[in-house]
Amino acid sequence: MILGDRVQLQQVILNLVMNGIEAMQSVTDRPRELVIRSRQDEKQKVLVSVTDCGPGISAENADRLFTAFFTTKSSGMGMGLSICRSIMEAHEGRLWAAANLPHGATFQFALPVNADTVS
Repeated sequence: MILGDRVQLQQVILNLVMNGIEAMQSVTDRPRELVIRSRQDEKQKVLVSVTDCGPGISAENADRLFTAFFTTKSSGMGMGLSICRSIMEAHEGRLWAAANLPHGATFQFALPVNADTVS
Protein backbone atom coordinates (compact mmCIF):
# COMPACT_ATOMS: atom_id res chain seq x y z
CA MET A 1 0.00 0.00 0.00
CA ILE A 2 1.09 3.54 -0.76
CA LEU A 3 -0.28 6.83 0.43
CA GLY A 4 -1.17 9.20 -2.39
CA ASP A 5 -3.74 11.04 -4.44
CA ARG A 6 -5.43 8.34 -6.53
CA VAL A 7 -6.40 10.72 -9.35
CA GLN A 8 -2.91 12.14 -9.70
CA LEU A 9 -1.29 8.71 -9.66
CA GLN A 10 -3.79 7.49 -12.26
CA GLN A 11 -2.85 10.48 -14.42
CA VAL A 12 0.83 9.51 -14.26
CA ILE A 13 0.13 5.91 -15.28
CA LEU A 14 -2.28 6.98 -18.03
CA ASN A 15 0.25 9.48 -19.42
CA LEU A 16 3.02 6.89 -19.51
CA VAL A 17 0.74 4.31 -21.15
CA MET A 18 -0.50 6.76 -23.78
CA ASN A 19 3.06 7.91 -24.52
CA GLY A 20 4.10 4.29 -25.01
CA ILE A 21 1.17 3.59 -27.32
CA GLU A 22 1.90 6.71 -29.37
CA ALA A 23 5.60 5.80 -29.56
CA MET A 24 4.71 2.45 -31.13
CA GLN A 25 2.39 3.82 -33.83
CA SER A 26 5.17 3.84 -36.41
CA VAL A 27 6.33 0.28 -35.61
CA THR A 28 5.61 -2.11 -38.50
CA ASP A 29 8.49 -4.61 -38.37
CA ARG A 30 7.74 -6.27 -35.00
CA PRO A 31 4.83 -6.85 -32.64
CA ARG A 32 3.71 -3.80 -30.68
CA GLU A 33 3.94 -4.63 -27.01
CA LEU A 34 3.34 -2.46 -23.98
CA VAL A 35 4.25 -4.04 -20.65
CA ILE A 36 3.19 -2.61 -17.30
CA ARG A 37 4.76 -4.10 -14.19
CA SER A 38 4.59 -3.34 -10.50
CA ARG A 39 6.47 -4.76 -7.55
CA GLN A 40 7.89 -3.86 -4.20
CA ASP A 41 11.65 -3.42 -4.25
CA GLU A 42 14.19 -4.14 -1.55
CA LYS A 43 14.12 -0.54 -0.31
CA GLN A 44 10.44 -0.66 0.71
CA LYS A 45 9.31 1.21 -2.38
CA VAL A 46 6.63 0.36 -4.89
CA LEU A 47 8.16 0.30 -8.36
CA VAL A 48 5.98 0.65 -11.47
CA SER A 49 7.39 0.38 -14.99
CA VAL A 50 5.88 0.98 -18.42
CA THR A 51 7.89 -0.53 -21.28
CA ASP A 52 7.20 -0.06 -24.98
CA CYS A 53 8.86 -1.35 -28.14
CA GLY A 54 8.83 1.94 -30.03
CA PRO A 55 11.84 3.73 -31.49
CA GLY A 56 13.30 4.44 -28.05
CA ILE A 57 14.95 7.52 -26.59
CA SER A 58 17.70 9.24 -28.53
CA ALA A 59 20.83 10.19 -26.61
CA GLU A 60 20.35 13.84 -27.57
CA ASN A 61 16.84 13.92 -26.03
CA ALA A 62 17.45 11.82 -22.92
CA ASP A 63 18.40 14.75 -20.68
CA ARG A 64 15.43 16.87 -21.78
CA LEU A 65 12.53 14.40 -21.54
CA PHE A 66 11.19 15.82 -18.28
CA THR A 67 11.78 19.49 -19.15
CA ALA A 68 8.61 21.56 -19.46
CA PHE A 69 7.68 22.39 -23.07
CA PHE A 70 10.13 19.87 -24.56
CA THR A 71 8.44 17.40 -26.90
CA THR A 72 9.33 15.01 -29.69
CA LYS A 73 5.72 14.85 -30.88
CA SER A 74 4.48 17.01 -33.74
CA SER A 75 1.28 17.81 -31.82
CA GLY A 76 2.70 17.59 -28.28
CA MET A 77 2.77 20.40 -25.75
CA GLY A 78 5.71 19.04 -23.75
CA MET A 79 3.91 19.15 -20.42
CA GLY A 80 2.98 15.53 -19.70
CA LEU A 81 6.27 14.14 -18.43
CA SER A 82 7.11 17.34 -16.60
CA ILE A 83 3.80 17.19 -14.73
CA CYS A 84 4.26 13.47 -14.07
CA ARG A 85 7.65 14.11 -12.48
CA SER A 86 6.16 16.90 -10.33
CA ILE A 87 3.41 14.54 -9.16
CA MET A 88 5.96 11.88 -8.24
CA GLU A 89 8.09 14.37 -6.32
CA ALA A 90 5.00 15.63 -4.46
CA HIS A 91 4.41 12.00 -3.40
CA GLU A 92 8.04 11.64 -2.22
CA GLY A 93 8.79 9.43 -5.19
CA ARG A 94 10.79 9.72 -8.35
CA LEU A 95 10.27 9.16 -12.08
CA TRP A 96 12.93 8.27 -14.64
CA ALA A 97 13.37 6.80 -18.12
CA ALA A 98 15.80 4.50 -19.87
CA ALA A 99 16.30 3.45 -23.47
CA ASN A 100 15.98 -0.27 -24.17
CA LEU A 101 18.16 -2.25 -26.55
CA PRO A 102 17.61 -2.85 -29.39
CA HIS A 103 14.51 -0.62 -29.32
CA GLY A 104 11.91 0.85 -27.02
CA ALA A 105 11.93 2.69 -23.74
CA THR A 106 11.05 2.05 -20.12
CA PHE A 107 9.60 4.71 -17.86
CA GLN A 108 9.62 3.88 -14.16
CA PHE A 109 8.49 5.45 -10.97
CA ALA A 110 9.08 4.52 -7.36
CA LEU A 111 6.92 5.53 -4.41
CA PRO A 112 7.53 4.89 -0.72
CA VAL A 113 5.45 2.19 0.93
CA ASN A 114 3.04 3.57 3.53
CA ALA A 115 4.78 2.78 6.82
CA ASP A 116 1.43 2.36 8.60
CA THR A 117 0.50 -0.59 6.36
CA VAL A 118 3.82 -2.46 6.40
CA SER A 119 3.52 -5.65 8.43
